[in-house]
Amino acid sequence: MSINRDFAAFKARLRAEGARYSTRDAGGADIAKLSEIIERIGKAFEEFKSANDASINKRDAVTEAKIAKINDELTTLSEMKKSIEQMETRMSRPGAFGGGVAAGVTETPEQRKHRALFTRWLRAPADPHRQMELRKAQKELEAKGLASTDEDGFETRAVQTTTLTGVAGGFALPEIIEREIARLGVDASPMRQVATVRTVGSPDYKELFDINGAGFEWVGETGARSQSTTPDLAEVAPSFGTASARPRASEESIDDLFFDVERWLIESAAEAIGQGEGMAFVSGNGVNRPTGFLTGAPVATADTTRAFGVLQFVASGVAAGLPANPDRLYDLVYALRARYRANARWMTSKLVLAELRKYKDSTGQYLWQPSLSAGQDDRFMGFPIVEAEDMPAIAANAFPVAFGDFREGYLIADRVGMRITRDEITLPGFVQFYIRRRVGGRIRNSQAIKLLRCAI
Repeated sequence: MSINRDFAAFKARLRAEGARYSTRDAGGADIAKLSEIIERIGKAFEEFKSANDASINKRDAVTEAKIAKINDELTTLSEMKKSIEQMETRMSRPGAFGGGVAAGVTETPEQRKHRALFTRWLRAPADPHRQMELRKAQKELEAKGLASTDEDGFETRAVQTTTLTGVAGGFALPEIIEREIARLGVDASPMRQVATVRTVGSPDYKELFDINGAGFEWVGETGARSQSTTPDLAEVAPSFGTASARPRASEESIDDLFFDVERWLIESAAEAIGQGEGMAFVSGNGVNRPTGFLTGAPVATADTTRAFGVLQFVASGVAAGLPANPDRLYDLVYALRARYRANARWMTSKLVLAELRKYKDSTGQYLWQPSLSAGQDDRFMGFPIVEAEDMPAIAANAFPVAFGDFREGYLIADRVGMRITRDEITLPGFVQFYIRRRVGGRIRNSQAIKLLRCAI
């Protein structure tokens, strides 16, 4: 009875602080809804087609409102489907109900002990006994080659660490927690799902690209051989910045027995960092952050004569809108070389996607097709769609739609290691956790991504 009363008080306190507590079963109930949602998507799409076909001959406010409402429903249902599919994936991972061990990761007894002591330290970092235990566990991991940190495990790079957190200092995150944050970040940041991601040990990381390739010729058995053309190498150096998050909780909730500090920390940090990274990978200016693939000055020049590192765009044919018909979209698709089209996909925001749903081919068939199978993406012109809300809206000279092989076209570089500092001084009554890691990004192969520009 006492446990139930304390648990109810804990949930009431969370509600008072604007937080939300929810419970769920092992995923069976949610997964059971998947077929129902897929069926609803199919019905909604049929309604959308009927309403849109009717609007061709009759454009009025009522019809447009009906189409917009169905469009919103399709978007919502698609998001629900993806959410359940992600939930199913997480539930199938080893350790999904037992404490945050990522899929495919075998946690050693030393790592398990270190993670438990780390979580214990988070609740009371000023406790010298807990500090000593955590430091000792960190040393054991280092001695066995299972961890590598700065000296005794405390953050030494930032002078503010000691002034803001006192004796708490800043510890390196346990590898298991760090991997979980990175894994959840993939769900939050669309670019991480489709781009090339490297883990690097230095911000000086670079990749070299052979632009023109080696020379080639056919020769006879005794014919003269010409000297091969020297290939031109281009350097790709991602710009780096520190991605950080500051999840905050009250001191009382941190001390509460029922508050899962580890899970809350992982999900809060992953969501915040994932959203910030997603924006930078699309439109970051490269100043203390990644350089987004839309940054720069895309041109209409074809691959053969365009400078490496500059993207090509195809004009929509409408000064401040999408194409009047799909012809320009086909031009965009076939501006991409065949070698990249095999793994190509669309990237746009959900508002622009609502407009793309209205396009038909020459036979009257809709070019957007919803996914009616679990684990499959919606498609436009036969290619998968990635929804990225950081893509621009429809406007004059904007680039609201991108198409290409993003794994070939964009590079994300993660610096090894993630750090955490506990701060209970800045905001009395609350505990902030300052989590950060170094992340870089830049266009990797400018021939692999094409843009649609709202212009004549």
